[in-house]
Formats: sequence, structure tokens, C-alpha cells
Amino acid sequence: MVAWRTAVTRRTTVSETVLYDVTEGVATITLNRPDAYNALIAEMKEALGAALERAAGDAAVRAVIITGAGRGFCAGQDLREHADNLAAGRGLDDTVRRHYNPVVKAIAGMPKPVVAAVNGVAAGAGASLALACDLVIASEKASFGTAFTKIGLAPDSGMSWTLQRRVGRTKAAELLLLAEPVKAPEALEIGLVNRVVAADELAPASVELARTLAAGPTVSFGAVKEALDHAATHDLDSALEKEAELQDLCEKTADHHNATEAFLKKQQPEFEGR
Repeated sequence: MVAWRTAVTRRTTVSETVLYDVTEGVATITLNRPDAYNALIAEMKEALGAALERAAGDAAVRAVIITGAGRGFCAGQDLREHADNLAAGRGLDDTVRRHYNPVVKAIAGMPKPVVAAVNGVAAGAGASLALACDLVIASEKASFGTAFTKIGLAPDSGMSWTLQRRVGRTKAAELLLLAEPVKAPEALEIGLVNRVVAADELAPASVELARTLAAGPTVSFGAVKEALDHAATHDLDSALEKEAELQDLCEKTADHHNATEAFLKKQQPEFEGR
């Protein structure tokens, strides 16, 4: 397992399949079924949702990393569990609505930056989880696959929304229809990820990025996320009004007032996240 948890200030066990640590303002959520490439089972999806809820509500957390243990980020839905549900006549067991949709909404709606640290394969819902994050940093050994059509299913976990906003509709259609794996260098080239680093640099690079975000103006970062999401589905007039509302919100923060004063004094601002 990659050594993410150095100088841990607080560790809470969410479950054996989802680890949760808080270090220097960064919550690291680790999917922990390495023998199954972190394929998702019901208990794991519920634990992931609980971890995200905890990170969102913890004032000490100012940035989040989602990663996977072992050689994979997340292989998506565990097909053994899925096959059992099919055999029992439960179909999808409503897992898209019960589990995947709430998890993606929790990532997208997190009022703090979320970084996906993709250490290996990210397929199906696993790729969707990565794409739902604000920034994606990938190991040179990582790969991404939509996978859904390979088993005769439609995209889920927000991929129809996030993928085309990252790579455009034309490329998104190709990736979803053909479901061919995309290796890290191509993922960077087409805008699927933000950065690609050597495998042994992924942990420190991701932590450094998250700590940089954790040291920033948390309310302002949340406003950026909200503004982008709003503008993606509204016209210019509505986007302008949303920006004005968010500026009013940010103006009231101590971070804004302190940063303005620091600028006038030609000093570097120190943000407290409030």
C-alpha cells in the first residue's frame, strides 16, 4: 500500500474497506479492497458516503483526497455482488440511486476542494468517482475505462455529465461507446486529468497539492465550485447573478478581509478557511 498517512493527526476507521485520515487539514479517503482492485460492494459504498459526509462537516478538513489502496484506484462495481443480485432477481438493487448518486453529489457538492489521486485502473463507476472530483492527478501507470457498454449497461455515477465537460461531447461519445481504456499520457492530452506523475511521486505530489488547497481560502474555493456548476446549466444572466451572490458571501469572510489587508501591506496572506 502507498504510504499516505505520515504525521497523522487524527485517524478514524470508517470501515475495513474505506479508510479515513485527517492530516494537516487534509482528509484522505482510501478505498481499501486492494485484492479486488477496490471494486465497490454495498458496504463499501455506504462507508464511502459516510466518509464524504464526515469530511464535509468537519471544520478541520479543508481539502480531501480520494485514492485507492494497492495497484488500483477503483475497478467500479464488484461484478460478483452484481451477479448475485441478478441471480436473486434484485436486478441492480437500486444501487445507482441508493449509493452512487449520493456519493457523486457529495463529492460535487463538497464545499472544499476534492483531489482524486489515481494510482492504477479506474473503470466504470471508479472512473466516474475520479471525474467527479475537482482535480485529478494520475500515476503514469493509471488507466481509465468507461466500461459500461462492455457489460451492456448505460453510464452511471454522473459520467454522462462529467465526461463530456472534461473532453467534449465528441470524445465522450467515443469513450463511452467503444469503452477502450485510456492510459495516463492520453488522459492528460485530452483533458481527462490535470496532472500525470511518476508512480512513486503520486503520494507526495497529491498530498502537496491537497495541502496547498487546504492552506487556501476554503469559502472561496467552495464558491468557485458552486459558480462553475451553476454556469454549466444556466444562461449568462443567471451566471452573473450567481457570481454576485457568491461575491457577497465571500466578502463577509475573514479570509477576504485579511488577504486584502495583507495585499495593501505587501505581505503574503494567511488563510484560515473562514
